[in-house]
Amino acid sequence: MYQEKIIVGEGTPYPLNGLLTFPDGMTGPVPAAVFVHGSGPSNMDEKVMKLTPFRDLAGGLAGHGIASLRYDKRTFVHARRMIKGHRTVTVWEETVEDALLAVELLKKDRRIDPERIFLLGHSMGAMLAPRIDAEGADVRGLILMAGTPYRLEDIVLRQLRQAGNGKSLLKPVVALEEKFYSKRFRDLYGMSDDEAKKKKFAGNLTLYYFKEMGRKTAADYLLESGKPALILQGGRDFQVLAEEDFREFQRLLAGRDNVSFRLYPELNHVFVKAIYDDILKASKDYRVERHIGDEVIGDIARFILQTGKAE
Repeated sequence: MYQEKIIVGEGTPYPLNGLLTFPDGMTGPVPAAVFVHGSGPSNMDEKVMKLTPFRDLAGGLAGHGIASLRYDKRTFVHARRMIKGHRTVTVWEETVEDALLAVELLKKDRRIDPERIFLLGHSMGAMLAPRIDAEGADVRGLILMAGTPYRLEDIVLRQLRQAGNGKSLLKPVVALEEKFYSKRFRDLYGMSDDEAKKKKFAGNLTLYYFKEMGRKTAADYLLESGKPALILQGGRDFQVLAEEDFREFQRLLAGRDNVSFRLYPELNHVFVKAIYDDILKASKDYRVERHIGDEVIGDIARFILQTGKAE
């Protein structure tokens, strides 16, 4: 493989460094994937402690003849500028707009087959990939890794409950947080956008961030779309759950020929083999260097290559 430095959003107020990864021995336009980050600031490798999932995916897909584009997340590079003047950060600004620019960049590159561009979203990126497609990306297909069909606020409250069910000394504090946020979210969709923007959640996030995310879920978009989609889930993921999120995707999308599912029983949220089974220790998984394996990369590559050209 070989890599080429690019700028996503060149000439805009928020340019982002990125890498185009190409397979060796290209003889014509190749299929490609644009990677969409999970929550929080993240570099182009989606680095979390010792793990670099987007770098793993880029190298692995290149071995199957597939190009990819990864780039630094806007909040990783421009967070101070984004919140200047106490502005709230929106989902559009944080993720959607840059993903659209990245897809547009690939569609203009003659080395890329414009009819075989895919969005690959991880975690919150998987929640947003169907929206990004619907709002103008118009890609060939979608790959959702550790996504959920539920609203973001539902996941936040569930994760607080999970933490509160442990033996942590912080259990009473977590219970109070859950009660507080549950009350805050209760009237979320009855608020006007202006009202939601005035109510703080944490840092520079307001309740509008959740309202924007929750107007339509990933499942809502997928139910309206006939685009090919591959939904992937780790069985030992404690942030998104196989028994709840993955199973609900399967229920909602049952019988749809355009959607495929893959469950990896031993893998965690970042699709490497899990070490711990305790949610309070799950983050320690990220402190041990591992890489996404051939099974996951092979499944993604087959989906991209077998989907073929748009008719």
